[in-house]
Amino acid sequence: MDIGMLKQKSEYEWMIEPHGEMRVPAVIFASRELVESMDHKVFEQLSNVATLPGIVEAAFAMPDAHWGYGFPIGGVAAFDPDEGGIISAGGVGFDISCGVRTLLTGLRRDAVEKVKQQLADRLFKRIPAGVGSTGALRLSTQEMDAMLVGGASWAVEQGYGSSSDLARMEEHGRMKGADPSQVSGQAKLRQQDEMGTLGSGNHYLEVQHVSRVYDAAIAAAFGLAEGDVVVSIHCGSRGLGHQIGSEFLRDMAIGAPQSGIRLPDRELACAPIRSELGLRYLGAMRAATNCALANRQILTHLTRQTFAEVLPDSKMPLLYDVSHNTCKEEVHRLGELERRLFVHRKGATRAFGPGHPDLPPEFATSGQPVIIGGSMGTFSYILAGAGGVDERAFSSACHGAGRAMSRHTAMRQFHGREMVDELAARGIIIRSASMRGVAEEAPLAYKDVNEVVESAERAGLARKVAMLEPMICVKG
Repeated sequence: MDIGMLKQKSEYEWMIEPHGEMRVPAVIFASRELVESMDHKVFEQLSNVATLPGIVEAAFAMPDAHWGYGFPIGGVAAFDPDEGGIISAGGVGFDISCGVRTLLTGLRRDAVEKVKQQLADRLFKRIPAGVGSTGALRLSTQEMDAMLVGGASWAVEQGYGSSSDLARMEEHGRMKGADPSQVSGQAKLRQQDEMGTLGSGNHYLEVQHVSRVYDAAIAAAFGLAEGDVVVSIHCGSRGLGHQIGSEFLRDMAIGAPQSGIRLPDRELACAPIRSELGLRYLGAMRAATNCALANRQILTHLTRQTFAEVLPDSKMPLLYDVSHNTCKEEVHRLGELERRLFVHRKGATRAFGPGHPDLPPEFATSGQPVIIGGSMGTFSYILAGAGGVDERAFSSACHGAGRAMSRHTAMRQFHGREMVDELAARGIIIRSASMRGVAEEAPLAYKDVNEVVESAERAGLARKVAMLEPMICVKG
């Protein structure tokens, strides 16, 4: 990106001043190096988002931003329904409520190293992963609808985990307002056999150890110490979410002119929040969010079972579960007024600060755990929401490293088998059903997650708490 097109507000904050039909400015939070490495499409897409009806304050991009469908990945934008605000399927993404959860294990690194190969084999056997992967659970029509309404609460009722897990999730594991009747039969059919599966792409289950602590007090509140082993699970709503995204993007593209909305890019297809189409999408999107929460809860149960077989001393409470492809109705203060807004976060993580009423009491002083995933051989991070008077980007942060090259480019440059061997030499075990998938997700296909996280902290989006280093990675 041509840095000369931006106005620098601070070392880690850059503004695209309103031009053309932009209603508000656009803001990128990143280091100079990260901004310069971003594709010019981020500039174009962020500027286009800023033209949409009812947008408030600014269109934001996180340090990991890169080109996406309509909205850039790493994009954040909030809309006020009282000002004709819209909801956009492209602003949520296809893998609705894709997210990460991290489990504590109560184990130290040395104990896991002794059985690492055995644990990797059992996790790979137990956790369905890859394109078209299916689980042991097959839902009837009635069970599907109950899952779409109940989310992780439904999964707990079926015996997958315990009620104590629910307090450590956004929406307490169940997003209200879900409407299964707005989810098509095709979407439900695609999900019928996919509950409790990782899927493909950048999804993973990773066993990690805490290699560094940055904030001892918050780390202690989160239950983290150097040498501890944790497990992170990254996945979403699978085929159901993708089908919902595809169907509503089509309907919104057709319906936008009828609502008087001029789209600078067809991929920004949207509908007024309070329109019939907007409300239908909200009901379907919230159902898909519950699907993702239930899916991660079932995978958590399978992970706990596997650890118990190999390491009976493991105790695996949930640290937290965060989504990064969502639109949520939230209250935010703008100036002297509190306003109820619909906040789109596409490839961005909610990051509520200390004292936020939606957080569990144990995080009242620390702020929300923010989980930033790496890619196989790279570090992951646990951060804490910064909050404060100067709330940044509607309490949002980055969600990962962000791609630096396309999957096709990565396929031409890297070879899956060589990547597995290279990581094994570093003590990282990779288990995957697809060597092509490993090549597509090679660590060098992504930006430097360390620089991304440093930018997030320096920009005031979140505070570094701990660095996680991979030991085992089960890839989709």
